[in-house]
Amino acid sequence: MSELLVGDLYRFQDLLNAEEAAVVERVRTFLAAEVVPVANDHWARAEFPYHLIQGFAGLGLAGRKQSNLLSGWLAMEMGHADASMATFFGVHAGLAMGSIETCGSPEQRERWLPAMAGFEKIGAFALTEPTGGSDVAAGLRTTARRDGDHWVLNGQKRWIGNATFADLTVVWARDVADNQVKGFVVGKDTPGFTATKIENKIALRIVQNADITFTECVVPEADRLQNANTFKDTAKILRQTRSGVAWQAVGVMLAAYEIALAYAKEREQFGRPIGSFQLVQDLLVRMLGNVTSSLGMVVRLTQLQDAGEFRDEHSALAKAYTTTRMREVVGWAREILAGNGIVLDYDIGRFVADAEALYSYEGTREINTMIVGRAVTGLSAFV
Repeated sequence: MSELLVGDLYRFQDLLNAEEAAVVERVRTFLAAEVVPVANDHWARAEFPYHLIQGFAGLGLAGRKQSNLLSGWLAMEMGHADASMATFFGVHAGLAMGSIETCGSPEQRERWLPAMAGFEKIGAFALTEPTGGSDVAAGLRTTARRDGDHWVLNGQKRWIGNATFADLTVVWARDVADNQVKGFVVGKDTPGFTATKIENKIALRIVQNADITFTECVVPEADRLQNANTFKDTAKILRQTRSGVAWQAVGVMLAAYEIALAYAKEREQFGRPIGSFQLVQDLLVRMLGNVTSSLGMVVRLTQLQDAGEFRDEHSALAKAYTTTRMREVVGWAREILAGNGIVLDYDIGRFVADAEALYSYEGTREINTMIVGRAVTGLSAFV
């Protein structure tokens, strides 16, 4: 295995077994050779590097049976390389494939998952709406109406990653008959389905987010996820993927710390490297403390997952805490780079911007705080 990540001071990587370490090494090599060199250019142009899809397919990660520690570590490695590509993978392999794996029938899993695992078909996940984000559990406005052996979808979705080019989109809509949330798999060529790219983003610019409109969009009953019958089923997916975002946030922190540390050793002012100044060392140590505490938290989170003791408040606390610490770390890294921190040439500007998206998606800090607060007090602050 290659040397430890610069910010892994407590050697958490040693917890990986030999087989897992080999997988990490393979992924790390691919990311360094293929993703990192093109990230800034594609980010600046807000274009997706489609040529990398087959490279991701060759890694054999999607749908692979593996420990939660390895899954999390790989999410971290991707975040360390580029948060946009980590999001692409998380949407496809986590949200979309996870929905089908968890809520689909055996026949549906067999029909869709092999092609998705090989990246022959790309997935998206459509839950958020133009007027509904944090309140989507109770305020879902996209509707599904049963009509014989088909369902008719009407409504809008927003911020849907991969949706401009995804072959399959998992869509969550409220059944008008029983007012319960149900899941549907909608093909990109389905009449009444329109995906329009969201322009002018300042974060995750490589991710092709879309506004989706459903206009009398007809979906067969065979494409309704057979085990998705209430929002509780949707929440099962979010609980799992929320922990993945926490790992991605640690990856972003690690990258920011790594960039800042290297810069502090090389950049000279007043005749000496700025890393020799007390105030710069103070920032670096604060960054390393955030990285280490966050990495320890997500490692423990995977142990709870493996033990079957994983609950909503566990992933909610991890997501809220790590993304908050991430925001601090990327800010301190940009501070160390000063003016050079706002140009893409030094990489950190991309991580600073992308951190804002990770901070918000998969549940804001406030919503995740209320999930944890409800668990520890037994009292709900939700309205």
